[in-house]
Amino acid sequence: MTICATEGAAAPTRPHRATLTIAADGSYAARLARHDDAAGSWFPERWTLGGPEPYAVPLQGTQPEEPDSALLPLADGRVLIARRVADRFAVSLLYPAGPGTGELLLGAVEAPELTLLPPAPDVTRGYALAPAADRTTLWLLHGGAGGPERVAEIPGRCSGGAWLDRAGRLLALDREWAGRTKAVTVDLARGGETGPLLQITEDSNDRLLMADPDSGLLLVRSDAPGQDRIGWGVLGSHLPVRFPECLYPAGATVTPFAMQPRQMLAPESCAVAFRVDGAHGTWLGVWRPSVRQLRQFPAPRGWLTGAGLWTAGGELLLPHTTAAEPCGVARLRMALPPVTPEPAARRERAAQPEPERRPVGPLRAVVPERAVRAAAPERPARTVEPPQAAWTVEPARAAVPVAAAPARRPWQLVGPLLPVRQPPAGVRTWTRVGVPAGAPAAVRVALPAEVPPRADAEAGTEAGAAAEGEAGAGPVGGPDAAPNAAPDAAPYAAPEVVHGGGIVPDGAEIDNRSTSSAQPPGAEPEPRRSAEHPPLCRPVPLQQAPLAAR
Repeated sequence: MTICATEGAAAPTRPHRATLTIAADGSYAARLARHDDAAGSWFPERWTLGGPEPYAVPLQGTQPEEPDSALLPLADGRVLIARRVADRFAVSLLYPAGPGTGELLLGAVEAPELTLLPPAPDVTRGYALAPAADRTTLWLLHGGAGGPERVAEIPGRCSGGAWLDRAGRLLALDREWAGRTKAVTVDLARGGETGPLLQITEDSNDRLLMADPDSGLLLVRSDAPGQDRIGWGVLGSHLPVRFPECLYPAGATVTPFAMQPRQMLAPESCAVAFRVDGAHGTWLGVWRPSVRQLRQFPAPRGWLTGAGLWTAGGELLLPHTTAAEPCGVARLRMALPPVTPEPAARRERAAQPEPERRPVGPLRAVVPERAVRAAAPERPARTVEPPQAAWTVEPARAAVPVAAAPARRPWQLVGPLLPVRQPPAGVRTWTRVGVPAGAPAAVRVALPAEVPPRADAEAGTEAGAAAEGEAGAGPVGGPDAAPNAAPDAAPYAAPEVVHGGGIVPDGAEIDNRSTSSAQPPGAEPEPRRSAEHPPLCRPVPLQQAPLAAR
């Protein structure tokens, strides 16, 4: 990585050791507490933080503990403790057992120095470093097949420690080698294979303070700017490490102790909690890269300095202890301003050095070609009245009932029946004679003078003649009647000239409530001579009378 820093800064002191160690999942914590007796002896104490209310359980044994004993809480509620015994370190598990404390001895590690690493992300394993003059041994104290196991030997003297992933595979260490300190990675899945992690310059001392596996945010301390400064970068990024001025307050030193998790691929929004030590005491600082400002707050009373935990929702948990509250947790929710992520292209351009700008020639005054006129003031905007309603909806009115139609009166005659007019000249009519008394009036049909015979009426005429013959009527015809007619046939009178034509109502239905309607004169041929035409019982109206053929 490259650097982006300013000169003129003082080096902060090395990080303080936390007085309370919190498990990776925040369920339990452990610390060394002191008795209230005159000797002030030490004893292990386990805190339960995963419940509705925190509470502490003492895990004291048969003898007091040494101040340099190291504790590591596990997810199952047990506490790993490493005690110095002569030239080695004894590793045991402490857990509550009724009114007393149970202890399970895991084994011993022969080393002049043993440092516990921060809790692993899987919260079931415990690691430690045993540094020497030219090499460092990585130990797995708990979580293996048996007791403590040797994992790898790393050349150089290593210190620090931060986990780079949630699986607990990549471990970052600060290795001192050839007079320089550089951050390296240790791959536990490959037997402790190491590789470079942070190298700002070849001659700088670059250490890793904290790392967040979710966002990839790294907090480093380096003397590349000229003095030890705290900066930040992104894991796997080609952008330079930046050293903000706000993380170098005047007259105070800052030490990070907690980072906000679950900020996936958003390092600018990851909040970091700092312990600020100054001449007037210790207080709290909160910072994140997007804000570029260290916000300072007073620490809660009885705060276990350097201990705390961020939640995914942005709540900072600060354990504290007082005489009134021996086991308490202060919950501080910071109202941080919204994040405005900087575009990647802009960050890439900011990382590149700006080219040197030089004038290409003498500067000349710019002379305008024409006089510049003042712009006319804009007209004030007119208020537009709201448009009127295009349609006016009237209220609904009750429907007016429709009057019932008057009852229809029966048909009535409007006048007396008129006699049939005589047909015009040249029109012949025929009249049947010999009608019995009381029979209805005869039907007089006006026939045109010249009507061709109709062949299709011949069959009907013969049928009608046969029916009339049964009634005793004579043949239908004119003066030229058939000579072979039956002698008893009724005689027919000669055609009578009728002026006019029409329909005569039936005598049997005088009161038919109907008026006579004019009909066009029908074209009827002269009756064909037939043997016998029987008389009719009643006249047939014109519409139903059969047509005679010649």
